[in-house]
Amino acid sequence: MNIFRFQNPEMLYFWAIIPILVFLFWYAESKKKEALRKFGDWNVIIGLMPNLSKNRPIFKFAFIMLALFFLILALSQPQFGSKLREVKKQGVEIMIALDVSNSMLSEDISPNRLSASKRAISKLVDKLRNDKIGLIVFAGDAYVQVPITTDYRATKMFLKTINTNIVPKQGTNIASAIELAAKSFTAEEGKTRAIIIITDGEDHEQKAIEAAQIAKEQDIRVYTIGMGGTKPVPIPLEEGSNEFKKDANGSIVMSKINEQILKQIALESDGVYVRANNSNYGLDLVFDEINALDKMELESNIFDDYEDRFQYLLAIVLFILVFDFFILERKNKLTKNINLFD
Repeated sequence: MNIFRFQNPEMLYFWAIIPILVFLFWYAESKKKEALRKFGDWNVIIGLMPNLSKNRPIFKFAFIMLALFFLILALSQPQFGSKLREVKKQGVEIMIALDVSNSMLSEDISPNRLSASKRAISKLVDKLRNDKIGLIVFAGDAYVQVPITTDYRATKMFLKTINTNIVPKQGTNIASAIELAAKSFTAEEGKTRAIIIITDGEDHEQKAIEAAQIAKEQDIRVYTIGMGGTKPVPIPLEEGSNEFKKDANGSIVMSKINEQILKQIALESDGVYVRANNSNYGLDLVFDEINALDKMELESNIFDDYEDRFQYLLAIVLFILVFDFFILERKNKLTKNINLFD
């Protein structure tokens, strides 16, 4: 079984140069013909230059462009992975549930609760080595954004796209997030699993505590991080806005962290609660706690021993350039009667 990849895929962007060069060549040839026509009738001028070939320069330019095409392809270093080996690693499975309700736009943590949370998660992903991670977003409902994976790059890519509009139903349904996270782990027994809930905790129902108790029965620990301060702050209508959410009476809606429920969720599932602030987002402490848990054996298949294939492309480039070298732009005595290009 083989897998194909480019070692330097960014080099393929240079293919955009080719149509630009084609246009410049066409423009230059047009100008050349326009200049020659100023001397008189085109057929007469051609008759005065019997060795001039109309098509040879076009063919030579086409070969140069073809060589450039394959050269750029070679520089991108195409590779084939020919060996599949099983790697056993020690790690834990972590599901992060991120609150994306409108109250997460409050700015008591700079620049706002949601942006600070995303920044903290990104730094946490950078610290992971052999662990698996997944990402859930929740407000009134919960949705899996990134299934449990070791692809940290993809996790960070999807993390950047998260905003408060990603979940249509507003609210702070922590119970739904815990339940979905618990279902999102791999099915094997004996795994070390943890859920990290990042929220301002504005959920006043007991269902979240019940969900945490059920998670504990499944040997899943729930860690909670409270985003926000204890003083009420207004909720912007959108990120960076100076207009704030108002209730039916026209009064500005205020938001503050609900630490009590977050502490109880962590307590019921043998987890830890941390309140974030501008200097400490809390994920480092939570990760240290998770990292101290017993590691489990994770298995992942990876392609190894990628083999370069750019050499063949360079050989094609060399062949094209040599062939192009022997094509003269003008006819000569030996080849003027050969109409290969006319």
